[in-house]
Amino acid sequence: MIKKRDLFECTSLYELMSEPTILPFVRHKASSADEYWFVTKQLMEEEEKGTVISRTIVSNFGQPIGTINLFDVEDGAGFLGTWIGCPFQGLGYNKKAKEQFLQELFFDLDIHTVFLRIRKNNVKSIRATEKLRYALKANESHPSIYAEINALEEAFDLYYIPKDLFHLVLMQQENEEEQAM
Repeated sequence: MIKKRDLFECTSLYELMSEPTILPFVRHKASSADEYWFVTKQLMEEEEKGTVISRTIVSNFGQPIGTINLFDVEDGAGFLGTWIGCPFQGLGYNKKAKEQFLQELFFDLDIHTVFLRIRKNNVKSIRATEKLRYALKANESHPSIYAEINALEEAFDLYYIPKDLFHLVLMQQENEEEQAM
């Protein structure tokens, strides 16, 4: 479902990312496959420094279909950024990738809070986030971060995922699955 980034995937990921419905919502844009290779190489170097955690989302057949990242990592927190190519949207990959990535962040990498900055006009992402039982709207509960991400204009909603709530929901899901059997 997710794997460490690999430079050989850049061409196929660039083709998916360059779709007009995807590109506006991607944090690190590129205007060519070569530029996307360079941006990916920089992300991999930043991960070595501990400021970014970046993974490739793969289909059930191992095909790269998007990326999931934790940006601006500082003091056990960071901002989540995810994109999935159009042909793979609505197939459940987003939720599965997020859960796998959050498990890695919270239980392997010492992260305790994940923030999501979502453009107010990105209805798909807001709807997907609000379906997650472990994601909470944070516009009012974290006013300083909300003000920071909207310093230029009020364009974003803020959500956050605390480790404890994610863990609780994960345990509830496992309990529900056990009871169903």
